[in-house]
Amino acid sequence: MTAASTTRPGLFITFEGGEGAGKSTQVARLADRLTAAGIDPLKTREPGGSAFAERARDLLLDPASAPKWPLGQALLFNAARSDHLDETIRPALEAGRWVLCDRFSDSTRAYQGVASGVPSASLAKLDRIVVGGTQPQLTFLLDLDAKVGLARADSRRTTAMPGTFVAVDTYEGRRLDFHQRLRDGFLAIAKAEPERVVVIDAFQNELTVADLIWRHVVERFGVDWPLAARKI
Repeated sequence: MTAASTTRPGLFITFEGGEGAGKSTQVARLADRLTAAGIDPLKTREPGGSAFAERARDLLLDPASAPKWPLGQALLFNAARSDHLDETIRPALEAGRWVLCDRFSDSTRAYQGVASGVPSASLAKLDRIVVGGTQPQLTFLLDLDAKVGLARADSRRTTAMPGTFVAVDTYEGRRLDFHQRLRDGFLAIAKAEPERVVVIDAFQNELTVADLIWRHVVERFGVDWPLAARKI
């Protein structure tokens, strides 16, 4: 851990969005810039981020083993999230680290809630039990047309390992109307919580998106701009 990270309180930043929006790429870019600023961030993801949660990820994303009904999915996501919080996120925050998470509870609200029909009140109860006060201080919603996002996700699968078949996961394989409802769900969350959720147009070049994210982080948290402003 760097000296800079021990003098700042832990901060929790999440990245949300539909398939192909570029969340993992932007988590990595922000982590690189924070490192250049002398801050030691922890990168993590959902589902996943702890030993149990990674096992749950395999179940949730495999069409052959994922729970069939949205409520069962929501329960398993929250079981994984509980372990992720206890084993990874909360210890890092208590140690003063910045935590950058690729998806968090907003994804459950959008995927299992708005897009799949689990009542919002039920998900809110689960969130109070599992997440409690460990809410992100800042969330970036990478917003993208559903058709464009699915095309990007398909391209990512075919170019990641040329000549190798990469299966579509449980959610990428859903119909377009599911992904359109998903986008609507994320935008509704952003509209309801504008102080926390920053909407970024993810159709732009990934470097432009990274710069926009970085400027929001600098303005919100006062990172040392001259030290870390270089392009990464």
